[in-house]
Amino acid sequence: MAVRASGTRVREEASIRDVPVKADPRQALLDAAERLLVAVGHAGITTRGLAREAGVNQGLVHYYFGSMENLFLATLERFTERVIERQRAMYQADMPFIDKWRTAMRYMDEDLASGYQKVWLELQALAWNRRELRASVARVNAEWRSVLTEAFEDAMRGYGVDGGDFGVDAIVSLIMTFNEGIILERHSGIFDGQRELLDAIDRWLVRLESGSPGGEGR
Repeated sequence: MAVRASGTRVREEASIRDVPVKADPRQALLDAAERLLVAVGHAGITTRGLAREAGVNQGLVHYYFGSMENLFLATLERFTERVIERQRAMYQADMPFIDKWRTAMRYMDEDLASGYQKVWLELQALAWNRRELRASVARVNAEWRSVLTEAFEDAMRGYGVDGGDFGVDAIVSLIMTFNEGIILERHSGIFDGQRELLDAIDRWLVRLESGSPGGEGR
């Protein structure tokens, strides 16, 4: 009898181990929201459809996030954390600024492919008509501004550039609106003049690089 009980317990424990562990429902909802924001946009997502995509009960959307809007914001914040970590590491690397700039432009292409830019635009559009979301979207924008400000302060010092009327804050604003413009145009299927603009900036940086303190390159 004792042997049978022990055997039963062993079989039960083995059975429990064989049952696949379900993904964290909160993370499953974030993953599903990320996919759907890229695929159909916030206007095309329903609570039922999102829950189905995540493989969870739809009541968990409100249990974990309170609202669909809060879930979308959490999705953007999580996605931003990933790409900003990559961006900050790149700007802190020991290499000439022109290489960092070229890498950043390559990242723009990667972020188009990964869907990050679409998620960012979707949340901005959502905040246009929901005032209560604007502060959260602005915080994401401030994170990007912080990363770029640090990078361009270092670059301007290294190149010995006196911005004059264009100090670092103005330059960072110019870069951010430049990036947003390109991103928005690309998502509208517009590519006219972008390559020419990027090539012109690259040539300007090459001239700065060759004339920077310390000779060729930094």
